[in-house]
Amino acid sequence: MRLLRPLAASASAGLAVAAALLAPGPAQAAPSWAPADSADIHPGVQMYTDGAQCTGNFVFTDAASNVYVGYAAHCAGEGEATDTDGCQVDSAPLGTRVTFAEGGSLVSEGTEVGSGTLAYSSWEAMGRVGTTDADTCAYNDFALVKVDAADAGKVNPSVPFWGGPTGVDTDGTTAGERVFSFGNSSLRGGLEVLSPKTGASLGTEGGGWTHPVYTVTPGVPGDSGSGFLSSGGQAVGTLSTLALAPLPASNGVGDLARELAFAQQHSGIAGLQLVPGTEPFDPVL
Repeated sequence: MRLLRPLAASASAGLAVAAALLAPGPAQAAPSWAPADSADIHPGVQMYTDGAQCTGNFVFTDAASNVYVGYAAHCAGEGEATDTDGCQVDSAPLGTRVTFAEGGSLVSEGTEVGSGTLAYSSWEAMGRVGTTDADTCAYNDFALVKVDAADAGKVNPSVPFWGGPTGVDTDGTTAGERVFSFGNSSLRGGLEVLSPKTGASLGTEGGGWTHPVYTVTPGVPGDSGSGFLSSGGQAVGTLSTLALAPLPASNGVGDLARELAFAQQHSGIAGLQLVPGTEPFDPVL
């Protein structure tokens, strides 16, 4: 099943709204990142969309130096929690407001530290371009939130605890390869010691689109969207699903290289690319 879906929102946006949102502006200077130890917005930040909480994965920029934080497309989906086919479920409209927060729990959305707008959803894009490949529809679960200009100075691209990413992993994972993640589910009530996770990949499935993984602890609802790093610190995937069978407590991680390539082709965001972390990757516990 999906880890988490946001509450229902209005019908999907028209192309005119999408074009206005995604149109690149004039060239700007490269973003200036906040210090990693004090940045409010970073990989692992809590993200709320229409009341539903997910976790940010990595930071991205475009040719106009706009700043984006990625999470899972189902975080802005309008289906049921068990709906996993992005070609059959509507997305919240592009332009939907998303807030970044810290300290969210079951009783509170925590403290808002910034905000942005939904700028890309693989689910919206697949419906728009008529994607029919079963594996792509099932596992392409990636979205981007454009950080408000007023909050861009609060961003750092480094993954907390682990550092990195060092780039994008382009060859997937092999069975037994160590992987690293940082979840931030509100279900943990702020118990930060459970946020860093490490475990092992079970290989690659879905025609290269997904990697089942076991981690300690496993991803739970609210960790959806969080990023996974390979053994070399490269960005390998996006936490998408929690498996109940045939491998209980394993997670499905969407392949970021494929998800990002699809976004580069269909988002209309010119120059979209991952931003490496300012802090070195350190896998030592």
